[in-house]
Amino acid sequence: MTSKTIANGILRAIAIIAGVVLLGYFFYKVQSVLAYLAIAAVIALLGRPIVLFLRRKLKFPNTLAVIVTMVLMLGLFLGILSLFIPLISEQSKNLSLLDIEDLKVNINALYQQILEYFGTTTAGVNTLIEDSELEKNVLEGLDLGFIPDFLNSFVNVLSDFSVGLFSVLFISFFFLKDSKLFQNGMLTFFPENKESNLVKSVDKINGLLSRYFAGILLQLFILFVIYTIALLIAGVENAIVIAFLCSLFNIIPYVGPIAGGAVMIILTMTSFLGSDFSTVILPKALYVFVGLVIGQLIDNFFSQPFIFSTSVKSHPLEIFLVIIIAGLLFGVVGMVVAVPGYTAIKVILKEFLAENAVVKKLTKNL
Repeated sequence: MTSKTIANGILRAIAIIAGVVLLGYFFYKVQSVLAYLAIAAVIALLGRPIVLFLRRKLKFPNTLAVIVTMVLMLGLFLGILSLFIPLISEQSKNLSLLDIEDLKVNINALYQQILEYFGTTTAGVNTLIEDSELEKNVLEGLDLGFIPDFLNSFVNVLSDFSVGLFSVLFISFFFLKDSKLFQNGMLTFFPENKESNLVKSVDKINGLLSRYFAGILLQLFILFVIYTIALLIAGVENAIVIAFLCSLFNIIPYVGPIAGGAVMIILTMTSFLGSDFSTVILPKALYVFVGLVIGQLIDNFFSQPFIFSTSVKSHPLEIFLVIIIAGLLFGVVGMVVAVPGYTAIKVILKEFLAENAVVKKLTKNL
């Protein structure tokens, strides 16, 4: 091997590394655009069955079917968003006029009631409070002055959200209008003898992921109904909005239900702030906790197995391992995209490496 060959190899390696670094930097700078593309792709997958129904059953032209689908999905989104407008308006007014000291007193009273409820005796708890000087104010050092600043920044967040919403709608329209748009873009990077494999992969992925995301929506709806019933039984205000928010946490596998349950119980307890802990707050929280347990039992033993077996055609244990590994590598985002990403990889492997023994075992159900 000559020195010239070695030098060329080193230069080629440096060029490849530099290209990968530049590509990674480019993706980092346009991460918001990539996020818009990903969200638009999910919306297109969810709207695809509606477009096909309108075209095949009702004989709508393609463009009209896409427009009707977009209007229906946008109407659904705005309908859900409208549930939050009264809550945000009311809470914004309350927070802008919030008496921070009064809030501290109420939370401190709740804290002392919890201590008394779980303590051995009331006298012992009072002694503990006096010794630790918590009787004055448990939250004396807590600064809640950030709340008005947060409300002032809400307008900026809303502006960014409007730009993102328009971008997602614009991209989703063309994804729905031309279902082959993404596919044709990918074909430019593949040799002609592999184009048929790519086309089959994309069609298969579209079908599987459409069923998967539809199943996720069904899963969230079931949890939303159960949570709403539990919160209404407990008499919590804004039960529908709270149930919707907490059910959305279940998009994040395993970690999401825990976070959503904690948020629901905390919001339940704070809804009755100032009431007696043992006779009002604790029973209400227990009602909600029972609803959470029922919802998770139904989700874990019925909803999730049904979704995984019928949509992505993977074993629940297989999915569990994939989600855990993705979570360790990429955090919460990895857990969210683990199942659709793993499904896409399996389909691609089956089309391009169908003769491999390992691939055959992994993709035998596809």
